[in-house]
Amino acid sequence: MDSLGLRDKGALVAGAGGIGGAVALALAAAGAEVVVADVDRERLDSLALEAKAAGSPLTTLTADLSDPGGCRDCVYRADALLGGLAVFVHAVGVNDRRPVLDTPDEVWAKITAINLDSAFWTGKAAGGLMVGRGHGRIVYLSSVSGLLAHPHHAPYAASKGAVNQLCRVMAREWAASGVTVNAVAPGYTETPLTREHLAKPGVRDELTGLVPAGRLGTTADLTGPVLFLCSDLAAFVTGHVLYADGGRTLV
Repeated sequence: MDSLGLRDKGALVAGAGGIGGAVALALAAAGAEVVVADVDRERLDSLALEAKAAGSPLTTLTADLSDPGGCRDCVYRADALLGGLAVFVHAVGVNDRRPVLDTPDEVWAKITAINLDSAFWTGKAAGGLMVGRGHGRIVYLSSVSGLLAHPHHAPYAASKGAVNQLCRVMAREWAASGVTVNAVAPGYTETPLTREHLAKPGVRDELTGLVPAGRLGTTADLTGPVLFLCSDLAAFVTGHVLYADGGRTLV
């Protein structure tokens, strides 16, 4: 783990559920000083207990990322707690599966606000700190839905496609300042976000059949790619969307 160069680095993970929680635990295990932020206090407390039991404690921060001020406050508070922010991972996301014609305005607004607006506001705040210091790693959790045209995913797919382009523009603007910005795009992954959908009759088998690897992803499948992009090993990798999908985007 020491080869990653993450020991004692200050890392903020936005999103404590599913992939975000797994990434926070993995960063802590790699020796980083980790703050994880989420609006759900119960989720944060559960993650903190898990981290403590694993011998890699982390700090939790209750934060509402639904507006620019809340996003900036979260980043700046984490920066102060860490004594300097070196790594930022945005793992905030929601979905609502329904056809375009059945998607109300408020569903579109909610999903794009949580998935995309918070990515811009937090990334801008984190990037501002990192550019000023001449070093930093930013990683967004995207999705294969940002590339593939899955039915019943319009707001989610649009938001993730936008996150991909957001990370590329940030990467282009901040590369000369020593800040890398990348995204990891999971395929079908078993998380609290997907659990209810996967439990529907036939859905698990249908989705598994679309993955050349022959199985759905797990949160453990995502921590390695994220840690790599957060590490010193990825110092010359920026503006990249890494598909961790078991080959889903090949078919």
